[in-house]
Amino acid sequence: MAIARADILAGLSVAGLLVPEAVAYATIAGLPPQHAVFAAIVGLIVYALIGRSNFAIASPTSSSAAILAAVVAGFPAAAGSEREAIAFMAVVIAGLVFLVAGFARLGSLSGYVSRPVLRGFAFGLAVTIVVKQIPTIVGIKAGGDLLHVLIAIFAQFAAWNLLGLATGVIALAALLVMRRFPVLPGAFIVLVAGIAATYAIDFPAHGVAIAGRIDIALQAPALPDLAGREWSRLVQTAVPLALILFAESWGTIRSLALRHGQSVDANRELLALGAANLFSGLARGMPVGAGFSASSANEAAGAVTRLAGVIAAIGIAVLIGLAGSLVSRLPEPVLAAVVISAMLHALDPQPLWRLWRLDRDQYVAGAAALAVMALGVLNGMLFAIALSIVATLRRIGSPHVALLGQLGTSRDFVDAGRHPDSRRDPDVIILRPSQPLFFFNAEGSFGQARKLCAEQPTARTVILSLEESSDLDSTALDSLMEFEALLRGQGKLLTLARLKDDARAGLEKAGASTLTQPDRCYWSVWDAYQAALPSQEPSQ
Repeated sequence: MAIARADILAGLSVAGLLVPEAVAYATIAGLPPQHAVFAAIVGLIVYALIGRSNFAIASPTSSSAAILAAVVAGFPAAAGSEREAIAFMAVVIAGLVFLVAGFARLGSLSGYVSRPVLRGFAFGLAVTIVVKQIPTIVGIKAGGDLLHVLIAIFAQFAAWNLLGLATGVIALAALLVMRRFPVLPGAFIVLVAGIAATYAIDFPAHGVAIAGRIDIALQAPALPDLAGREWSRLVQTAVPLALILFAESWGTIRSLALRHGQSVDANRELLALGAANLFSGLARGMPVGAGFSASSANEAAGAVTRLAGVIAAIGIAVLIGLAGSLVSRLPEPVLAAVVISAMLHALDPQPLWRLWRLDRDQYVAGAAALAVMALGVLNGMLFAIALSIVATLRRIGSPHVALLGQLGTSRDFVDAGRHPDSRRDPDVIILRPSQPLFFFNAEGSFGQARKLCAEQPTARTVILSLEESSDLDSTALDSLMEFEALLRGQGKLLTLARLKDDARAGLEKAGASTLTQPDRCYWSVWDAYQAALPSQEPSQ
């Protein structure tokens, strides 16, 4: 009973947060608010049935709403119901991408978007979303990319609606104050206050827009009328939408699981998010993911099991069913304030400053942030994904072969360049590629190895430690065999150390079984080193 009571209280608290957030995120996506409500209800229930995180809340997120808006904007000829059909089909396709990846056990997909790139993308997206809320608050028309929105904001300064500005500022201030008291459902309190204010102030008469009617009547999804090329474009944009959504969701799910000692599986979460998005799209809803703010609020509210998500879905349905007409009266500046408040965690520059302090990946994160702000959400997203891949290829494709030396009288061998006190024998060269060898870096790595061998021409034995390579592709095998033939021609013996079983099998199939014989292949660098010094008694 205690557990059920905790989940009920947490679910109701989350429902109070999600209703204003969902309506606000619908405005970001350019969709009527009911589509965010449908998505929240479906996402919460489906994830609770399939997912494994006790705290994750699968609902519309600000980032997925912005990306969805960018996807639809890529079809400028579409209008009205056709634009909505495109949006819902993008959600369905993203759900199918999740499901295919989950059944194929591609949970490592989240790793294709590195954390620095994701942080930069999130920061740039947060700046973009926050700036685009300002026209809503001050009651002006401004569209296009971030620069044009900023220009329009200042150019139309004289046309700012002061009532809308005051409403938005007061709502945001209230949200910021209530953030200090996690037990208070700040967004819900502001929602109620905003609705109450509409009975005292005729906002539309003063030029302040309100949310508008929430039509909860269910309708069957319709296929958009697209040509073959347009369908291809829709699929191409839905795939990165799924990738970014999973990277964001998995980061939230994993961090919450680690905090509470819970075990979660990336492939299972792919299936859960895939089903949630598939059914959300079929219900004419927006994309859903495990957003940071809602999931953290669920945790802070004391949720114990996934039942809290189901309670939240029921709470949203009841609240909209009973008070949907009241929610429709909510002033849009209040919704904009809710969006800005929800984005504040992503605007925190500390994660980016930390990269500068570490002197690691700061330029990659900065480039991702600038790409979103300069190129727009969709192009910035694609740039961020490409940047992750390029950064990964650059790191593993930059060959570095370390020249090893013995650390004192121990059996440990270290990079002699970093440890000048290490000992090196003039008759033995010990080399270790710092990255796994494959077609992208094999020739460059062995090129470096040849240069290091040339600098010590009197050496009789070259030991190659392959501890970083779990396997060798055909290019790496050919390069290794060519390196061995070159050394043999120079009168040097190549021996291998720490060769993995798959790489050993590859050498034998490639006709280089002599390199895998016991007198040429050793389990440790120490054994290979001792074998290269036959005149020295092995240490006991």
